[in-house]
Amino acid sequence: MTVITEIEDLRRIYKRRVPKMFFDYTESGSWSEQTFRENSSDFDRIYLRQRVAIDMEGRKTASKMIGQDVAMPVALAPVGLTGMQHFDGEIKAAKAAEKFGVPYCLSTMSICSIEDVAADTSKPFWMQVYTLKDDDFMQRLFDRAKDAKCSAAIITVDLQLLGQRHKDLKNGLSAPPKLTPASVANMMTKVQWGIGMLSTKRRFFGNIVGHAKGVKDPSSLSSWTAQAFDQSLNWDRIREFRKMWDGPLIIKGIMDPRDALEALNVGADAIIVSNHGGRQLDGALSSIRALAPILDAVGDKIEVHLDSGIRSGQDVLKALAMGAKGTYIGRAYVYGLGAKGQQGVTDALNVIHKELEVSMGLCGRTDVNALDRDILMIPKGFSGDWEE
Repeated sequence: MTVITEIEDLRRIYKRRVPKMFFDYTESGSWSEQTFRENSSDFDRIYLRQRVAIDMEGRKTASKMIGQDVAMPVALAPVGLTGMQHFDGEIKAAKAAEKFGVPYCLSTMSICSIEDVAADTSKPFWMQVYTLKDDDFMQRLFDRAKDAKCSAAIITVDLQLLGQRHKDLKNGLSAPPKLTPASVANMMTKVQWGIGMLSTKRRFFGNIVGHAKGVKDPSSLSSWTAQAFDQSLNWDRIREFRKMWDGPLIIKGIMDPRDALEALNVGADAIIVSNHGGRQLDGALSSIRALAPILDAVGDKIEVHLDSGIRSGQDVLKALAMGAKGTYIGRAYVYGLGAKGQQGVTDALNVIHKELEVSMGLCGRTDVNALDRDILMIPKGFSGDWEE
């Protein structure tokens, strides 16, 4: 049995066990994938400052995200199609997050529904929603989240248009997937995955089918998907969504200080600096590069989190030391889920936690809530100094 010491161990197992269509869905960005690559590689440009002869006992990673207690400031990001990476994937990921003590964010485009996840967990999770045209569907989605005792809502604002992802088009991955002879042949080689999928009734988009107007079965899903997303979205529309949800609200997809200030003005409790994992605007800055100017713009008026590119506890440490109050992992936990189910998600969280705790100590710090830029060496011009 493979000893799991890093996220890459889980990725290698994941690649062997999951059909290529779904592996490529996870391991791809839009267009040339520049932003997808730099989301991770730009973390490598930031160095940690080693300190010695400092008391490193009693290290603490417990913190809060939007006022909620977390074992470490890391949440499982909303990821669509998680239930195709492993049968009942959203349920298994949510259970792992609950047991570990970190937030789980359920995607609108999940395979398991809000109700499915709520029935199999005992603590509140967070619900992610897209900015869709249908007010009735949006209100009912928020109401379903309230009924499921979701403790926060995340509005994703960077998906008005879909960035082209070449691998998904070539693999026929859409909503619902268009199976090709090649993809079916590949699925047949993934025996363990296939047995799992045959054992569950959850294979379609549980939050959409049977809930969206005119979507009674998977065959009617593609036409709804093509028309549902609101390309005319503006901040007044987001204010309307704010009225639909009276709980803690997080806005995801902020990459510019001006948009961060707009999010503050609509009454969000937190923002997530995110470029959708490099899957939308290719050629955009990495999230870690975009973080500092946004922090400078909003100060302590709103909680700032970071998503996209995190693959290790050191990445988490760097984001927190730069000023983020929370971070999100997407691909890192999906690797674990596809590799080993719920245990794999737990393995991913354990890897991230150990790397964070040990690295923090080696930087001479014992409390994750007291991190600052003094432990970092950041290259000049890392976050700016661009020509106007």
